[in-house]
Amino acid sequence: MTTSDEKILHINNISVVYSDVIQVLKGVSLSLHKGGIISLLGSNGAGKTTTLRAISGLLKPENGRVTEGTILYQETEIQNQSPELITRRGIIQVLEGRQPFKYLTIEENLKVGTAIRWGKPYKKDIELVYNYFPALLKRKKALAGYCSGGELQMLVMGRALMAHPELLLLDEPSLGLAPMVVKEIFQIIKRINEEQGTTIILVEQNAQMALQISDYGYVMENGKIVMEGTSHNLAENPDIKEFYLGMGASGTYRFYKDVKAYRRRKRWL
Repeated sequence: MTTSDEKILHINNISVVYSDVIQVLKGVSLSLHKGGIISLLGSNGAGKTTTLRAISGLLKPENGRVTEGTILYQETEIQNQSPELITRRGIIQVLEGRQPFKYLTIEENLKVGTAIRWGKPYKKDIELVYNYFPALLKRKKALAGYCSGGELQMLVMGRALMAHPELLLLDEPSLGLAPMVVKEIFQIIKRINEEQGTTIILVEQNAQMALQISDYGYVMENGKIVMEGTSHNLAENPDIKEFYLGMGASGTYRFYKDVKAYRRRKRWL
């Protein structure tokens, strides 16, 4: 899908604190155009998941809040609103960890995704999900607790699609999956963006795959945005190659056993 000039989301200089003590985000700003995909890259603990929670309202259950700055979604401030209100605005987060309702079947789990629009027809939505994830159709009567990791990832993404998201927040969709499954999942993410017009924020440690399907990227370290640019430019950046793509300065892949120490120092530290 062609990215619109319209900004659907604008985060302006937000800070996030947990339990009134622990500051995790420190002046984070980013923008997202309607119909686009942005990738949010960074190491563990950089603040990527907290950024998604700040958008979706899921800071509240974790005793966190936005203490400074604003989050504008379709020109309306949504920081610190309840998750229920934000969900009804069309922002849906797929959490890391793939938590299904284990004692419900795959199809029953998908129906849960219609909760925010209860009473409206959902038959076409389930058909759409099965079109994207045919593996779920074959096992629709199976209990979710017996699904493989790849099937669970497809299930939680399918459940999110049932809610008709305008902005889809994906947190580490490739975590713990086999390479072939990862490739399939990322192809489907791209299809959903192009065919449904869904705007997507992708938090992912598999930087190479994320930059292949996204339009723009941000790099986070220690709760701050330290670098941003088009996905193509980031993929060609020497620092990104060194620290996130596993490549040396020459562009060739490096193996852990061959690396004794980093020669390049992160310029933003």
